[in-house]
Amino acid sequence: MGRPPSIPAEKKTRIVLSVLAGEMSIAEAARKEKVSEHSIGRWKAEFLEAGKTALAAGRSGPSSR
Repeated sequence: MGRPPSIPAEKKTRIVLSVLAGEMSIAEAARKEKVSEHSIGRWKAEFLEAGKTALAAGRSGPSSR
């Protein structure tokens, strides 16, 4: 059995944002998108971690304010 085709980052982002906004649960998103709940949970964790990292790093360069 082969690996399913990879899902583009834009689609993963839309799915994660939909889950975070409470529009659907991880289980609902998994059924709708035909991926595992584990995958969506991992995408969500990676998304949140990347956001934390970006905020912790702060902006480099002049502020636009």
